[in-house]
Amino acid sequence: MGCNRSVTVVITTYNHAHFLAEAIDSVIGQNHPANEIIVVDDGSSDDPGTVVASRPEVQFIRQRNQGLGSARNTGLWAASSEAIVFLDADDRLLPNALEQGLACLARAPRSGLAYGGYRRTDAEWRPIGEDRYHPVVDPYTDFLQVNLIGMHAAVMYSRDRLREIGGFDTSLQRCEDYDVYLRMAQTHPIASHPNIVAEYRIHGANISLNNPHDMLRWVLKVYERQKSFALARSDTAKAWHHGRSLWRDHYSQDSLYSAKQAWMQSSHKLRAVSGLLNAMLMSPRHAARMAMRAVQRRLIDIVPSGVGYVTGHGRSAPALGRVRFGDLDRSHPIDNDYGFGRGTPIDRGYIEDFLSHHAKDIRGRVLEVGDDAYSRRFGGGRITHQDILHIDPSVTWATIVGDLAKPGVLPTAAFDCMIITQTLHLIYDMVSAVREIHRALRPDGVVLVTVPGISPIDRGEWRDSWYWSLTEVSARRLFNNVFGADHVEVETQGNVFAATAFLYGLALEEVPRGKLSTKDLAFPVIVSVRAQKASES
Repeated sequence: MGCNRSVTVVITTYNHAHFLAEAIDSVIGQNHPANEIIVVDDGSSDDPGTVVASRPEVQFIRQRNQGLGSARNTGLWAASSEAIVFLDADDRLLPNALEQGLACLARAPRSGLAYGGYRRTDAEWRPIGEDRYHPVVDPYTDFLQVNLIGMHAAVMYSRDRLREIGGFDTSLQRCEDYDVYLRMAQTHPIASHPNIVAEYRIHGANISLNNPHDMLRWVLKVYERQKSFALARSDTAKAWHHGRSLWRDHYSQDSLYSAKQAWMQSSHKLRAVSGLLNAMLMSPRHAARMAMRAVQRRLIDIVPSGVGYVTGHGRSAPALGRVRFGDLDRSHPIDNDYGFGRGTPIDRGYIEDFLSHHAKDIRGRVLEVGDDAYSRRFGGGRITHQDILHIDPSVTWATIVGDLAKPGVLPTAAFDCMIITQTLHLIYDMVSAVREIHRALRPDGVVLVTVPGISPIDRGEWRDSWYWSLTEVSARRLFNNVFGADHVEVETQGNVFAATAFLYGLALEEVPRGKLSTKDLAFPVIVSVRAQKASES
């Protein structure tokens, strides 16, 4: 399936006519136009037909209320294009969504679906938290452990392959998209790309956010349907049990949070007690652990300094024998993939803060290693020409293929900016690589580099080429020798808390961000370098 193939966007609506116009306009405004736009009204009591009537390019289908899965199937069987995207009426696509989805399917034409990243926003489209994208490695096993996709509008399907697996299961009132991901991954490859393509609007009436007990009930039904297939192999059986447990913990945590919020409102005490009981039923282990943490935090608040409790705010270390390891009392990480399985890896937060701080340097002709996600995110309209360097000749989106340390791979004096994140430690001859970077920059050009300090070593693709971890001193000397000390800025980010959380595979979303901002030179998680080539004058 190539980028020039046809694509349909199906927008489903149920009593969301007041949102619908923005969803339709986000499709009409695509860089790559949709061949079809179909709105399916699932028996709304409001009037979506009036919204659609002013947009003649939109096909309108009304059905009696049968649920979201049925509405999506109606659109699926009405679509005539080769690719298809499903958008809820209260969300919207970003202008690059169809273009990037088609390009990803073109790179992996056997895939049943391709997905990108998404952004959570409030009702006024203001971003909430970090953008979300989690790549897939072993699709079925990965999906058994967590819903890597997160937002359905970030997915582009092969229409025929979605029909082949039967479309959406209409007996599922919730989690019908997660069920499709798992069924698709059983029989077809899954592709992904790091581009942010959709916005998920949180407006107070989102079904998936308001009833954790109900959501858990439906996700467990999805797991029950996978049981016989997953338990047939030891690796997928382990993933099935692990994922099922994680979902219980997840919705138990949601219920605890709701209970806490209700308790703070004096008129909602009964709702708070109900939420607490639900949390205990969903995951007794998780609820008990959270309760113990709450007690410990309360003790820390009331015990005077010097008694021997860890607080992270300048109080004394615990007395000998009083250290409590809690969840860290284990010889294996909580997540084996840097935290990707739980959210955003902690080192990514430092990397993205560094690039954001130096975003003005990302301009003109820009080279990035691996893909162009950071270039587009932080450079945007300042970029006039984009290049992507990759060592693998089979990567179709690379504009330059080769080893960064090999002379002649990069053109001379060509780039205004180079983004080299988490790459140099994979190159044995780092000195040659830095010399080639310097040669490829134009006068006054800037290279933005990050390298790991304290870090797990990759278990997969890069295991056999992970040569180095750097310190501030080694990174400074490496670049000073080539660029000159006056043209090099080196910083480290991290502390003992950040390093520990990163090594255990915790995610940004589950740690206090304030604890990550304290800098301790003895615990560098990330070392960052901004180096500028001297001007010709």
